[in-house]
Amino acid sequence: MTVTTSPQTLAAAQRGDESAFEQLVAPHRGELHAHCYRMLGSVHDADDALQAAMLRAWRGLGSFKGNSSVRAWLYKIATNTCLDLIGKRPKRQLPLDVAGPAEPFDGPGQPLIESVWVEPYPDEQLGLSDGLAAPEARYEMRESVELAFIAALQHLPANQRAVLIMREVLGFSAQEAADLLETTPQSVNSALQRARASVDQKLPEQTQQATLRSLGDEKLQELVANYMDAMQNGDVNRVVSMLAEDAAWSMPPLATWYHGERIPDFLSFGPMSGDWKWRHVPTRANGQLAIGCYTWSDDDGAYMPFCVDVLTLEGDRIKEVTAFIIKAMKPEDDREYYKRFPDAAADPERKVAVFDRFGLPDRLEA
Repeated sequence: MTVTTSPQTLAAAQRGDESAFEQLVAPHRGELHAHCYRMLGSVHDADDALQAAMLRAWRGLGSFKGNSSVRAWLYKIATNTCLDLIGKRPKRQLPLDVAGPAEPFDGPGQPLIESVWVEPYPDEQLGLSDGLAAPEARYEMRESVELAFIAALQHLPANQRAVLIMREVLGFSAQEAADLLETTPQSVNSALQRARASVDQKLPEQTQQATLRSLGDEKLQELVANYMDAMQNGDVNRVVSMLAEDAAWSMPPLATWYHGERIPDFLSFGPMSGDWKWRHVPTRANGQLAIGCYTWSDDDGAYMPFCVDVLTLEGDRIKEVTAFIIKAMKPEDDREYYKRFPDAAADPERKVAVFDRFGLPDRLEA
């Protein structure tokens, strides 16, 4: 991305003009937020990091000498802010990284106190662009927020994570990355080699972007509509027919997940048992197909936000369903749930805010 900065705008911002500062940083906010998400694996952590980075940029603007572009300077500040946060917060994971699959009749269990989970990313709402950030980049912008890639990044040491993102996602040269991280090109290349080896082991052969393009819009719309209709009507066999043979179904922040032949029992025993009434609205998350799931609430007299299902495809089958729950399994469990899993704020408005970011309504009427 090339953004020309007016010398007059920069000079005005350095004199303390807040409006000029906003003009300076506004073209970069979307990509910087996505960068913070890649580094941290959390939309909420990315919000915090971007806010802190903008404050650092405002306070440090007077010392900016123009030796690099404003964009590169902002990336340096955002990256250092994220590195500070990584050292203070637990590593984010997905349930499949934590333990083996569960037995369906054991129940979903409780959120793990020591685990903090990767969160889904509303790329459409935050303006993530298509294609490569630069010709030298290895990953497309939407590939770089796919769940598998984000989860793989979180396993890297912080410096390797930063190097891989700068080189392979943003397309910075080794020298540019070294300048931003205040190290040498040799150190950057060494860290990149180790990071590539680790990430490549964890990624599937084909990205979700390649899979989505191969299926085409009509096929994708049919797949999502079929999934929503089957879930809403409690048709376990039809849902299972859409799954890959070795599919996985997880529900962060619950640590339990189900695999392959155990999924039909889980669905029959749990969300498709008849105890739940569902409605669904399609959306996008992490550059992938996703569905906003609403469950009936007698107290509200409407279908209320419950989870965002992110679908990972293998060909035309669903390889993984990652159902990011934003509400406790039972209303009476909410207080204990929020205490045990602090990412879910006790304020019920958070449920609405999560769905709003995905362009989803805050409730569906009967």
